Amino acid sequence: MAWVFLVIAGVFEITWAVGLKLSEGFTKLWPSVLTIAAMILSYVFLAQAVKSLPLGTAYAIWTGIGAVGVAVAGIVLFHEPASVLRLVSISLVVAGIIGLRLATPA
Repeated sequence: MAWVFLVIAGVFEITWAVGLKLSEGFTKLWPSVLTIAAMILSYVFLAQAVKSLPLGTAYAIWTGIGAVGVAVAGIVLFHEPASVLRLVSISLVVAGIIGLRLATPA
């Protein structure tokens, strides 16, 4: 269950990071409210995950999910550049996430 909590925490991290952009510096009420709610939920699920997962692994995977998700969201939602170097870099982060998962007992 800890791995499921960690993935959920990562999805909420992506949500709040995108929400930061949509809230325009917390000047728009509803995007700001949703951003803050996603922040809280992200931390709550991360806290549940680290009850049984190693802290370093859980935190690295959580930030990796967020980094990859936000980079992809930036490309898809905000038309940020998808250069070869950027895509290769995202792939390396994904490889690191997979490596950490494989190196950590279930």
